[in-house]
Amino acid sequence: MSPGRRFTGQGAAPGIAIGPAYLWPRRGQAGRAVAAAGSCRGEVERLSAAAAVAREGIREIVRRAGRTLTRAEAGIFEAQLLMLDDPNLVGRAEEAIRTGGLSAEEALERAGAECAAVLRAVPDESWRARASDVADVVGRVLDALAERPGPSLPSLDHPVLVVAEELLPSDIVALDREKVLGLVTQAGSPTSHASVLARSFGLPAVAGVPSACELIREGDVVAADGASGEVVVGPDPVEAEDWRARQASRREWREGLRSRAHLPAITTDGHRIRVAANIGTPAEAETALANGADGIGLFRTEVFFMGQTSLPGEDEQCRVYGEVIRCLAPRPVVIRTLDAGGDKALNLVASGGRAVRLAGGRSSQPASGHEDVFLAQLRAVLRAAAGVGEDGRAGVRRPGETEVRVLFPMVANLADVVAAKALLARAAAELDARGVVRGEVKVGLMIEVPSAVALIGLLLREVDFVSLGTNDLARLTPGPDEVPIPTVLRLVAAVADAARRAGKPVAVCGELAADPRAIPFLVGLGVGELSVAPPLVPEVKEVVRTVSRREAASLAKRLLTARPAEGGTGDG
Repeated sequence: MSPGRRFTGQGAAPGIAIGPAYLWPRRGQAGRAVAAAGSCRGEVERLSAAAAVAREGIREIVRRAGRTLTRAEAGIFEAQLLMLDDPNLVGRAEEAIRTGGLSAEEALERAGAECAAVLRAVPDESWRARASDVADVVGRVLDALAERPGPSLPSLDHPVLVVAEELLPSDIVALDREKVLGLVTQAGSPTSHASVLARSFGLPAVAGVPSACELIREGDVVAADGASGEVVVGPDPVEAEDWRARQASRREWREGLRSRAHLPAITTDGHRIRVAANIGTPAEAETALANGADGIGLFRTEVFFMGQTSLPGEDEQCRVYGEVIRCLAPRPVVIRTLDAGGDKALNLVASGGRAVRLAGGRSSQPASGHEDVFLAQLRAVLRAAAGVGEDGRAGVRRPGETEVRVLFPMVANLADVVAAKALLARAAAELDARGVVRGEVKVGLMIEVPSAVALIGLLLREVDFVSLGTNDLARLTPGPDEVPIPTVLRLVAAVADAARRAGKPVAVCGELAADPRAIPFLVGLGVGELSVAPPLVPEVKEVVRTVSRREAASLAKRLLTARPAEGGTGDG
């Protein structure tokens, strides 16, 4: 038998998959292009109603997939919710209906194509990746307009390898991972949001395979390597056996990681590095624990808020935070206050039907007019820190129980810190006045903007610890687009050095903390905690165990003092 046909794409999510192909259906066409005479108002109303259905569908994704969505992944859907309120998308489509007499479908498709074109022209890869989010949002609204379900896997009696022109973020989340072996797509890239989700869910994926849907037929046996980008269609028996052997070898490696996940991450020269988990919902706490996390390094509370249709009250928040604390006990839990605004606006309904939009500039300071929302959250954290029983009532924590820490995001200057601490003190005073038992919390700052790095010495005097958000730090740091990581590493070094001199612990909780190339550098700088997505905890621990902190410190010093030509500015 002749060997299979070979194709090369881009490795998008590591892993080996082999099995029968299933061709993912294309989304249906938009339908009519022109509105009936005199019905523009009706088309605008149809579009508004469909956008509301799409919005609830995205919220349902977060609620349903809360156990598996991580910090970065939930942010994908935060951005999609914001798009539905963006005047450049739905607002532009409404204007096209009124001025051009278009149907809701045609107007939305045109507006979506224009928005996607703008994003694809942006040099920053993270912004280009959002073009697929526009397509995802537009597709959801079109499905609602046509009153049809979106694409999905049929009921299958065997697992398949999905082949598609393109898979959108909501498609990945909706997949039954018991029935999906891997993914092969014509479009997309390793940096696309669909690829980010595939990596998190452990689905091997290859993107950018030319004419995949034309060259692969339903039922063809397909083998794919999500690391190298290699794809073979119709492998002969010898090739198929080789692929299955590679698959088994990787499975054994993963099982070895899991067997060591609950052991501490200790460097070769005896220094322990805590590896904690980033979560966005209470359900993720169990995943973190199962993967051997040493605590919660970042509970991103806006993700929990995003999954709600109404504003969570103080009692509900106390119950949720207490659930996480109990699950991880006696490991420490870091609860970040609401990070809403900028590209993370939240629209919720408070008690009494009052509409609340948490928007404006992202910072630790409450959005104008919503100080009550932040005070309620701080009261809930303080109550949960006292210990929460199954009945939701706060009680006295016993010695040795979980240490609770509150983390203020997007701090830019000393005034932000003073204002945040004043709110915390006010929340504590209000609980005291009500006779409600409260616990003590450690106070920390999220260092995410360059101005905070410049003031780090002053800021450290006001808090117990700091945590570096390297994702935002990379995005907000001016500098050449092609060398963001070396620039950010120098900022990390500055913060770590200041924290060491101040005797304050420092953690890193951005994507850099999970990068095997960066971990030795971070350890060498004296970073004591790395906080990553729950599924990545075992791998990060394994990397730490290969590092000598003394040698890493020497390497870090050489890299930081080297000239660009000597130290390099690539991704090594």
